[in-house]
Amino acid sequence: MITDPTTQSNYWEITTKHAHFDWDIDWKRRILSGSVTHTLISKKESPTEVIFDTQALDIKGASVNGFPVQYELRPTHPVMGSAMVIKLESAGAIASEAEIVVKIDYSTTAQCPALGWLEKESLAPLQDSPSVKLTYSASVRSSLPALCSALRVSPPSESSHGGKKVGEDVVEYKYNQPIAIPSYLIALASGNLVYKPFPKLQHEAWTTGVWAEPETIEAAYWEFHKDTAYYVATAEKLVTPYEFGVYDLLVLPPAFPYGGMRVLQGALHGALERDFSYIIGKKSLDDALKQYTEKRKYQRLVIPYTYGEDPDDAYSTVPYEKGSNFLLYLERQLGGLDIFLPYIRDYVQTFRGKSIRTDDWKEHIFKYFEANGGKEKLDILNAVDYEAWLHGEGLELPVAIKYDTTLAQQSYDLAEKWDKSRETKDPSTLNFSEGDLKPLSSNQIVVFLETLQGLSSPLPAGHLRHMSKTYTVFNTTTNVEIRSPWYILALASGAASDFVRDASEWVVGNDGTGVKGRMKFCRPIFRAIYAVDVSLARDTFKSNRQLFHPIAAKLIAKDLELPS
Repeated sequence: MITDPTTQSNYWEITTKHAHFDWDIDWKRRILSGSVTHTLISKKESPTEVIFDTQALDIKGASVNGFPVQYELRPTHPVMGSAMVIKLESAGAIASEAEIVVKIDYSTTAQCPALGWLEKESLAPLQDSPSVKLTYSASVRSSLPALCSALRVSPPSESSHGGKKVGEDVVEYKYNQPIAIPSYLIALASGNLVYKPFPKLQHEAWTTGVWAEPETIEAAYWEFHKDTAYYVATAEKLVTPYEFGVYDLLVLPPAFPYGGMRVLQGALHGALERDFSYIIGKKSLDDALKQYTEKRKYQRLVIPYTYGEDPDDAYSTVPYEKGSNFLLYLERQLGGLDIFLPYIRDYVQTFRGKSIRTDDWKEHIFKYFEANGGKEKLDILNAVDYEAWLHGEGLELPVAIKYDTTLAQQSYDLAEKWDKSRETKDPSTLNFSEGDLKPLSSNQIVVFLETLQGLSSPLPAGHLRHMSKTYTVFNTTTNVEIRSPWYILALASGAASDFVRDASEWVVGNDGTGVKGRMKFCRPIFRAIYAVDVSLARDTFKSNRQLFHPIAAKLIAKDLELPS
């Protein structure tokens, strides 16, 4: 049997079906305490033990079917933490498919890596593998509003802290998640948060809205209220009905390390926008592939992890961008979006609520197109080089993918104009102005900057200084999507010393714009600073490490060759 090499649990012998969390949030001590009750299903006759993954938890006790039992915490693995082993003798003879209830009392500690105060994900003894999908419920008592990745049972979302005084009165929040999800999607966020619902679409059972701090709720509402429900409704039409009932957004503090993914551009904005999004993604993919030239297996779509290897080390845009290009290639080979979307719907319906491996996906796509296309489609699928796409390494895609460059052309033209000007010794005489950027959207400006990054040789230092003076927005904008590629460009040039200190102040928020905790931005910027000034990069990070989420801090430390 092939098992997940990143978990110490024995999920293939006995698997969590449902987990109930009973939590108290102690804001003064910064501790989450309580219990998790697992309803498990035996996958074999007479399992002798159940093993959970834990990480820096203070375990208080355990019981099986209501009876206290002894447990063992094995030595801490540097990546996977401590395996918690609970013997099942007290449960008697356990038949295959029988249910067992295991309750564990525990509290978090300061060392918990998934626990970041102000934006914290739940941490508990779990079978930490995407091979396990479970439903869950939660009761959370807190003096500040508490949110879970589940349906709220009580109090109502529109009721601010159940009518009690925020920050003083303790309120119990109850949640239920009836859809089976992997453990990494079990999340808890608590803080001074308020809710504002978005306009409801007619004939839709689900609702949408946004949670944010009181100071930012109106800006967050303005940003998202027009599009969110439309996105959900469009996704429903393309793929499958939305069954979670609520689609609420949570605006997290800037230290949170992860961001969103690309929406369905083709359906929402048209084919040109879709191809433009691939152009942006391709640059991100190129950068990620270059990052792993010394760890080439991380350039693969299917990574052969060894037991206990840290999957965070491989976290990048490779699976997203290389994977999306693979699907785009298959879509075009098989006849286009109109042919491919029905397959996507069937895929979702076939594997809804399940965990699958690559071979399951491949078997399904062949079966689907055999039934919906016959020999012609099978011949196309058989001609695909799956080994190259799934297991191939290197800096290039197995097949060159062409995109419609219509929306990128203005960006390319402006970059070409700058490139051709490099022989001019006095760049102040060049015909560039702030107005060059006015016709460009934010994404087009990003493409302009990234095109310059890809030149065979950097622009002369004087040209970068002139660009900084001409396009002053690059040094002042609060749009991190623009500021980040600008600093990457500037720090790779001969003028790097002019910008390296500004970049170091910006990434940690010392310029008043807030810490850039999202790893899409902070890791490349720190690496760029490190390439220019090792001491500045390390000192800046060490002085501000506490501002970053523990996962981001661990990976930045590795980038800067510091102890993690």
